[in-house]
Amino acid sequence: MSKIYKDASKVTAEDGSVRLDGPGGVAVAVTPEAALETADRLTDKAAEANGQKVESEWNERQRRERRAIKPAD
Repeated sequence: MSKIYKDASKVTAEDGSVRLDGPGGVAVAVTPEAALETADRLTDKAAEANGQKVESEWNERQRRERRAIKPAD
């Protein structure tokens, strides 16, 4: 798996293109149309990943609570 960064990318509009400078040396220029499609995809997958994170945290909390209330033998 590749490194996961916490820093957001810098995004600018220059000469009719959208330029993204991200962590780890990522640099790309795309058309406005490609940028809009990418933004839609990022929004969709960010919401999906956030849901996965919340679910994982919930499951972990449930496991801890079950261990805490386990009756003694």
